[in-house]
Amino acid sequence: MRKQLLAAALCLAAAATGCGATVEPTRDDATSAAVTLTNCGREVTYDKVPERVVTNDVGITELMFALGLEKHMAGFAMPDDKGDLSGVPWKGGYDRVKWLSKDQLTKEDVLDAHADLVFAGWNYGFREDSGFTPDALKKLGIPSYVLTESCHNGRSKSSRGIMPPLDALYADLTNLGRLFGVEKRAAALIADFEKQIAGVRAKAPEGAGRPSVFLYDSGQDAPFTSGRYAAPEQIITEAGGVNVMHDLADSWTTVGWESVVERDPEVIVICDYGDVSAEQKKKFLLSYAPLRNVSAVKHRRIISLDYADLVESPRNPSAIARLGAYLRTARAGKEGVVTPASRATRES
Repeated sequence: MRKQLLAAALCLAAAATGCGATVEPTRDDATSAAVTLTNCGREVTYDKVPERVVTNDVGITELMFALGLEKHMAGFAMPDDKGDLSGVPWKGGYDRVKWLSKDQLTKEDVLDAHADLVFAGWNYGFREDSGFTPDALKKLGIPSYVLTESCHNGRSKSSRGIMPPLDALYADLTNLGRLFGVEKRAAALIADFEKQIAGVRAKAPEGAGRPSVFLYDSGQDAPFTSGRYAAPEQIITEAGGVNVMHDLADSWTTVGWESVVERDPEVIVICDYGDVSAEQKKKFLLSYAPLRNVSAVKHRRIISLDYADLVESPRNPSAIARLGAYLRTARAGKEGVVTPASRATRES
């Protein structure tokens, strides 16, 4: 279902080859004027259309692919723990664009690729501790674009997020559309994503019928999760649930297990990536004594979504659809209907 939804979105947006649609040409950098965009609350001017973009991480890379901008890319950096990429609608992009590094981007990667733009985000490549920042790249004459989900919000040195997550996705698609002269393609993608999400929202329960959801990324001593500015916030909300960590004015952040127990989520969503598998994470949650009375653990209402579903990316609408379907069956199971979630509880 995920692959079908995403493939349909690309075809409708005329963003992929082979879908029977005419691909919108990009701007001619020899004749176009400079473009000024608002990125992380600041106006940034780009003198020309970038032709050798380097990206960091899967969601950011697939934003470029979804807009059909592979020919403007010099490569990407991405750990190889982000799931199977062979079946995604953008497989052609992965085939055509060079995989520069299976680690975080470095200045050396950027310079070796002769990059004329770095598209990354805070904690998605950009990081103060290593000196790999937009300001450092600017000194080298290399402009940057910062993923909007990751923008620092000024509440602390590390807190991130300046707008609702789907607004951040649409802001980046709109900005990239302007920068590369593919505004129609970007608008078509956004319109289709909005249509997909509206369809899920129409099926979602209201008020007290919405199950509470905890996003579990990783960590045993203390869980890493999503506040209200990371993509899971709106993925959960639009799917018909309530993020139990909505009050955290941050994107991805660490909390204490006691706060999870106190908020008693009815469903847990596991972020599937890294050296610890989703199944291993699930076993930990089910065996961790402090969680034994948490509703999601007692009733084994645990679902896994891929990392790329849960960070800002063009996979977000499909993730909303799949999580929405799960939440509806989980809620039905709570009320006595036999579902995979309730059956697993009885058979354990």
